[in-house]
Amino acid sequence: MNMHRTPRRRRSLPVLAAAATVAAALTGPPARATAPVAPAAPAAPSPGAPGLGDPLLPLDGNGGYTVRHYTLDFDWQAPRTPFAATATIRATATQALSRFDLDFAGNVLRSVTVDGRAATFRRDGDELVITPAAALADGRTFTVQAAYTADPTQVRHRDDAISDYGWIPTPDGTVLYPQPNGAKMVFPADDHPSLRAPFTFRVTTPPGLEAVANGRLADRTTAAGGRVRWTYESGQPVTPQYVQLAIGQFTFVDRTGPHGLPIRDAVPDALAAPTERYLKLTPDHVAWLEQRLGPYPFDRYGVLVGDTDLGVALETQGLALIPRADLLGTRVNAEANMVHELTHQWLGVSVALKSWSDLWLSEGHARYYERLHSEAHGGDSLATAMRQAYRRHDQWRHDAGAPAEPTEPDLFRKMRYDGSALVLYALREKVGDTAFERIERAWSTRCRGRAAGTQDFVDLVSQVSGQDLSEFLHPWLHGPTTPPMPGHPDWVVDPVAE
Repeated sequence: MNMHRTPRRRRSLPVLAAAATVAAALTGPPARATAPVAPAAPAAPSPGAPGLGDPLLPLDGNGGYTVRHYTLDFDWQAPRTPFAATATIRATATQALSRFDLDFAGNVLRSVTVDGRAATFRRDGDELVITPAAALADGRTFTVQAAYTADPTQVRHRDDAISDYGWIPTPDGTVLYPQPNGAKMVFPADDHPSLRAPFTFRVTTPPGLEAVANGRLADRTTAAGGRVRWTYESGQPVTPQYVQLAIGQFTFVDRTGPHGLPIRDAVPDALAAPTERYLKLTPDHVAWLEQRLGPYPFDRYGVLVGDTDLGVALETQGLALIPRADLLGTRVNAEANMVHELTHQWLGVSVALKSWSDLWLSEGHARYYERLHSEAHGGDSLATAMRQAYRRHDQWRHDAGAPAEPTEPDLFRKMRYDGSALVLYALREKVGDTAFERIERAWSTRCRGRAAGTQDFVDLVSQVSGQDLSEFLHPWLHGPTTPPMPGHPDWVVDPVAE
């Protein structure tokens, strides 16, 4: 401590005056008292948009609110027989709403309430237009309840790989095939692939029939007359296109996957024995995919075997629907379909689509890993399959658009499957195996639980690889002709047949 003090100097008045002048110049004159500013008036209530404006299916989804939870109450009677149903939807307004829409088609609507008060409603094509008794303020949470008669014969058709979708009948009940936008035939929905919310399913069945849905069985009670009420809780949010609800005579088979993952298959009684030789392979499939894509993204999994003539499987969340024919043939074909739908749980279900034009990311990845697994388990090599796809690629571009440039009628064509897997194969050939594996794991883990699109993927590829690959990927994803395949100068594309 310094014990010597320096004498203090007095500051002259001119210096102090100058300092005050500078301070005044910097701060300006003293602030004048002003009248308080009135807060802006809240926006007047207006209608929510009837769709999200998706380039391919613009009326899918709705504007003006966010769904927080769905509860579906179904009083199932018999196959192909209408039954009483109620959908209760809790949502939050994202604007002041004078009215709003839900996607809904093909059922007889009996009543609609908003927060317990009768609401005015009308049908406009596949839109259910609801006008509440009083406008809803921006930020308000509200509850819509729609009582209707569900018709399990409702089905629509597409002329691509989907074919029939909606309610798919079985000999003793039903399974659901909501993709791409068939959920609205089952319940009122905010139905777009980028949107999801938790579900509660409460389904009453006659004696001798079981019900199964996404998530865990939370309750099973028997009422008068032997009717059984099944309650399932999805827990994690579900996109409407990945909702599953099946009714029939099922055998439930429980097994355990990696890290204690609960796996429960629902198999029609007569198919339980002949399909078990393949269904028991699911834990191995989960482990194989976890090595490449990171931890399984949901809290349970299982296979629902469809006792139908349905030609395609569907990656319904946590309970993949696989038709019986896929599990009654060869092991190579059975595993190919099982791995394809399981891959979707990471890529397509957990990492959801921002728009329908991003479908190549979902189907391309599922087909890529299906082919990669098949190569190591008795099927054709990946290179052989990709060379065949390369030959046809210009034709597919001509017929159905580039991988990220689909048209609505051609959405589920070959281009979105093998044609899109080929883009991933080209990327692997460009960056090498190690970088490609880092890209894939980053994509499935960083985007887990949210919607992501084509540009997100391109950006991530460039970031993880350490090189700008946008110019490489753009012609593969958007161009009119197929680029050269890296490392394979001998691969050729067949001429296009008009």
